[in-house]
Amino acid sequence: MEKPLLAFTGKGIYCEKAGVYLDPWKPVDKAIISHGHADHSRWGHKQYITHKRNVPIIEHRLGNINSSGVSWGESFTVNGVRFSLHPAGHIPGSSQIRVEHKGEVWVFSGDYKTEDDGLSTPYEPIRCHSFITECTFGLPAFSWRPQKEVFRDINDWWAENRTEGKTSVLFGYSLGKAQRLLKHLDTSIGQVYTHAAVENLNEVLRTYLDLPDTIRITKETKKEDLRGNLVIAPPSVHGSPWLRKMVPYETATASGWMAFRGARRRRAVDKGFVLSDHCDWAGLLESIEATGATRVICTHGYSDIFSRFLREKGLDARTEQTQYEGELAEMNSSGNDENE
Repeated sequence: MEKPLLAFTGKGIYCEKAGVYLDPWKPVDKAIISHGHADHSRWGHKQYITHKRNVPIIEHRLGNINSSGVSWGESFTVNGVRFSLHPAGHIPGSSQIRVEHKGEVWVFSGDYKTEDDGLSTPYEPIRCHSFITECTFGLPAFSWRPQKEVFRDINDWWAENRTEGKTSVLFGYSLGKAQRLLKHLDTSIGQVYTHAAVENLNEVLRTYLDLPDTIRITKETKKEDLRGNLVIAPPSVHGSPWLRKMVPYETATASGWMAFRGARRRRAVDKGFVLSDHCDWAGLLESIEATGATRVICTHGYSDIFSRFLREKGLDARTEQTQYEGELAEMNSSGNDENE
């Protein structure tokens, strides 16, 4: 029996015919990278190929690496296998990876979302025979409200805190979520301050994105400067001494996990906003249907439940283990990927 075009190995997703790995989690010679989050773009590969907008992100995160960038839909061939990158809509520069050989087409989604966040290049469904999908929020309970409504709630929360003389501290992952928050804040309410980890990535992304002005928090920043204004910070600083100069403050987390009752309490934040850079249940199903794929491989998230549902719908669906974390990385960040 012929080997599949893409196989799951101990190092990552491997295309043996091309000698190329997709988002490998162990060092390899040649890696195609879907996006800049640490669970998908790791240090140690000899060659990195990614979207050109992701190049400055991974170079900022990983340092001196051998990287090259391609445009959306630009085909490149390795040992007779054709590859191309297509928008995933997850974060700026995030891609799906299309792999074609002798008429057989696979698509590796990486992480993706279908709602246009006004920041990332919007998701585009790609027709294929086999689709590798994340399942971070692969339960019917996950159903996202339109982001316009969520940001109205965030801005109302900030405005209320300002009238009470409190600093609003909003936690979001430094790459992607923080910039999405920034893009949709009502800056007429006050000024936006940022943790160094967030501001470092803002500086990288401002080279090709239009983001509102922000002020980096330094040792010289005074408590009086922050009062009534909003601070965007990575989740890793929650509960740390860094927050002392924010007093009095209110905290909030923006994450898909805030849809779970008790998540806000477990995270010990005052407010939770349900805002994810991943698909909800309906988004996953709509995306898979749009690909036309008959074979679906489910990776990180609720993969067992989701693949079982797909099999009941008549698809050839199964699960594979990876080291991708999805939005768990946001909630469990130790700070190692926050460039502090």
